[in-house]
Amino acid sequence: MAGRAAPTPVTGAGAVAATTPWPLHDALASRALEHAAARGLEPHTLMARAGDAVARLALALAPHAQRIWVIAGPGNNGGDGLEAAACLQRAGKQVSVSLQADTPLPSDAAASLARACAAGATIQATLAPPSLGSSDLAIDALFGLGLKRAPQAWALQAITALNRSLVPVLAIDLPSGLHADHGTVFASAAAVHARWTLGVLTLKPGLFTAEGRDHAGAIWFDGLGVSDDGASATACLSSDTNALWPSRRHAEHKGSFGDVWAVGGAPGMAGAAVLCARAASTAGAGRVHLVVLDSGLAALDSARPELMLRNAASLHARSTALEDGTVVCGCGGGDAVRSWLPLLMARAGRLLLDADALNAVAADASLLRQWTLRAARGRPGILTPHPLEAARLLGCGTAAVQSDRLGAARELAALCHAVVVLKGSGTVIAAPGEKPWINASGNAALASAGTGDVLAGWIAGLWSQGLATIDAARLGAHSHGAAADDWQAGQRHPGALPASALIDELRRLRAS
Repeated sequence: MAGRAAPTPVTGAGAVAATTPWPLHDALASRALEHAAARGLEPHTLMARAGDAVARLALALAPHAQRIWVIAGPGNNGGDGLEAAACLQRAGKQVSVSLQADTPLPSDAAASLARACAAGATIQATLAPPSLGSSDLAIDALFGLGLKRAPQAWALQAITALNRSLVPVLAIDLPSGLHADHGTVFASAAAVHARWTLGVLTLKPGLFTAEGRDHAGAIWFDGLGVSDDGASATACLSSDTNALWPSRRHAEHKGSFGDVWAVGGAPGMAGAAVLCARAASTAGAGRVHLVVLDSGLAALDSARPELMLRNAASLHARSTALEDGTVVCGCGGGDAVRSWLPLLMARAGRLLLDADALNAVAADASLLRQWTLRAARGRPGILTPHPLEAARLLGCGTAAVQSDRLGAARELAALCHAVVVLKGSGTVIAAPGEKPWINASGNAALASAGTGDVLAGWIAGLWSQGLATIDAARLGAHSHGAAADDWQAGQRHPGALPASALIDELRRLRAS
C-alpha cells in the first residue's frame, strides 16, 4: 500500500481547501471518465487502486480495529471491497466478507475475490456479522453507482445489517441506497448511514445535497491516479470562498461599498426586514436603508442605530438612488410587498428577491414577465427560494424539487434569467448556462426562523460592494453556513441557532 498519494479529506475534520474547486460528476459522467481511464491502463488497475485507497483510509481512520467486516455486492463496488479486504488481511487485520452475489461477478471483481481468498480473508454468504468490538470497522461495498432502483430483499437486509452493526461504517464511493446524482434515498427505502465515505475516481453530487450529507458522514476522495480537468463535471463544490471576500482599501469611504435597500416587514413581520438589514450592514455595505412596510414601526432600530429607517413612500422619491443600489425585497413582506415589485423591478440596479416577493412573482405572471424583461436589459438578479418557494415558481410540488435539487435550480435559473440560491441541505447556486455549485457548509442549526432573512441581507451586503453576482451568492451562502458550523462547534448541546445570534457569528467570521 504505497506509491500513490493518500486519500484527501473533502469535508469534516481535517478537510483541506482545494486549489481549484472540487468537480462533481453524476453517474453518467463518472462512468464515461472510468471507461476512458480504463482504456489506457492494464486490466484490473482501477479496482486495485480503489481497494488500496479504501484499505489505507480504513487503517488511518480505525487504526485500532482488529476485525473488519466487509459487505460486498455483486458489481464493481463489491470488487473494490474485496480488493480492500485482501489488502487489509495482508496488513494483519482479521477480515470477514459477506458476499451478496446471486449472479457471476464481473471479471475484475472475480479477480479481487481470488486475491481476497488467497490473502486469507473469510468469505461467507451470510449477513451475520463477525464478533465486532467498538474499535472495529465495517465497510459498505454493496452498490456505489450500480444501484438504479430501490434496494430489495437481500439488499435491504444488508443495509439494515450495516446500520445495526454498532461499529463505524466506511462507505466506498456512496452510502448504499443513496442516489448518486440527487442525494435522495431511493423510494424512501433504507440507505447506509456511514461515518465516512471515500469517493473514488470522482465525487458524486448526491454526497453533498438533499439527504446525502446525513448519510455520507465525512467525505474523502481518491482520484485513483486519473487526471481530470473537470470539463465533464456536472457541478462544482463550493467549499473555499476566501478569495472572494471584497477588499477594503485605506482611501475608500462608505460610498465605495454601496447602498442596500431592505424592503419588507409587513405588519407583524417587521423583524424579518430588520434581520435582513442588520445582516447587510454586518456584511460591509456602506449604507443600509431599512424600508419597512409596517408604518407603525418605531423610527429607530436601537440595536443598530446606523440603519436608516425609511417609509415605503420614500421609494418613489428615491427611485433614482435605487438604480445605483442593491435592493433586497421580500423578507416578511406579506401581501403588501406585491404592489412595490413593479417599481423595484423597473428601477433597482441589483435586485434580490426572497420570501414573499418570490411568492408574489409565482402567483402573478405579469410580474414574472417584468422580471424577465428586466433581465433582458442586463440588470442582474438573485433569487433565494427555499424548496416550497422554488416549487411555486416552477409550478410543481416540493417533493419534485427535492428529488432533483440540481435540476430544479438549473431550471429556475433558466426560467428567470437569474442566479438562484436554492436553500436547504447542500444549498445549490445556479446561474443560467453555467455549471451549478453545491455549497459545502452549514448544518441543521440554521433550521430556525429568520436565518433565511439573514442570508438574503448578507448576500445583498456583499453584492453591494462590487462582487460579481455569482460570487456574491457563493460567498454569501458559504460564509452563512460556515458561521453556523463555527457556532455548532462551540456548543455542548447544539440546537437551533437564533437568527440574531447568527448575525453575531457572521460578524466574528467577517473579522477573522
